[in-house]
Amino acid sequence: MGRSGRVTLSDVAKASGVSRATVSFVLNDDPRQTISAATRERVMAAAQDLGYVAHGIARALREGASRIVVLNVDWGMEGNFSRSYVRGLDEELAEHDHILLVRHGHAIPEATQKVLDTIAPRAVLRLGEVYMRGREPEQDWENGFAANAALQIGYLAERGHTRIAMAMPDHDFPLTEARLGFAQEAARRRGLPPLRRFVVPRPREAGATAVEAFVAAHPDVTALAAFDDDIALRALTALRDVGRRVPEDVAVMGFDETEYGSLSTPALTTVHIDAEILGRIAARNALGVDAGGMAPVAGRIVVRASA
Repeated sequence: MGRSGRVTLSDVAKASGVSRATVSFVLNDDPRQTISAATRERVMAAAQDLGYVAHGIARALREGASRIVVLNVDWGMEGNFSRSYVRGLDEELAEHDHILLVRHGHAIPEATQKVLDTIAPRAVLRLGEVYMRGREPEQDWENGFAANAALQIGYLAERGHTRIAMAMPDHDFPLTEARLGFAQEAARRRGLPPLRRFVVPRPREAGATAVEAFVAAHPDVTALAAFDDDIALRALTALRDVGRRVPEDVAVMGFDETEYGSLSTPALTTVHIDAEILGRIAARNALGVDAGGMAPVAGRIVVRASA
């Protein structure tokens, strides 16, 4: 045992009968070293028996960064997309001996710099950053965020809705413009008129007032494509409050499924997005590991009664 009472590399080396350097190579899984399987097993067994725990600060100083990857998730991104993305990112990083730190709503430069100064992370990511920068890869229309937005508009269009409105939150999120832009482009590609945009505010009474005024002013609108499931449920509740039938008078469709949509009356038709593979790809990119042919999973329609 070292002076601090914690097990050291030297302790593991003595117990396994090898040099301290060999122990370091084995425990750090150094790909540049050729060490026999028997020796690796002996070192790993000794480390486990002694209860050896790597000294994170020392390793960070040696490697130039800690084995922590930081993900900034902005407010308003709480659907299955973000949950599945975080799950994939976390699991992939763990498989490569790294730890994920998720920070909600703290993506401003000053806050991020504090993280950099404190823990020297291996990488700092921001959920959806590629879209916040205004980039729109054409392949995104095949299986990315744009394709999922097109699923929503396409489902309504294929059921005869030609006048569709986009129900939006009462304050902007980082992905608001990208989300609306993809939906408008999806409508354009289907030959539909531009989507009418309106806000469904909180609280419930304000939402009902806004929805009532909108549908009265736009009687030609037969479907609402919501920014996300939260806004869809606000709109659905408001329509019922003002005596409008869903879907007979106005269809309502959510986006980025949450569990609450199945509990509403009528139950909410929506788009399910699974971004676990995107999280795994992001993890590998952050670590400089080949993604090995990983590809995003296409979204799918969850058909229920509201549309």
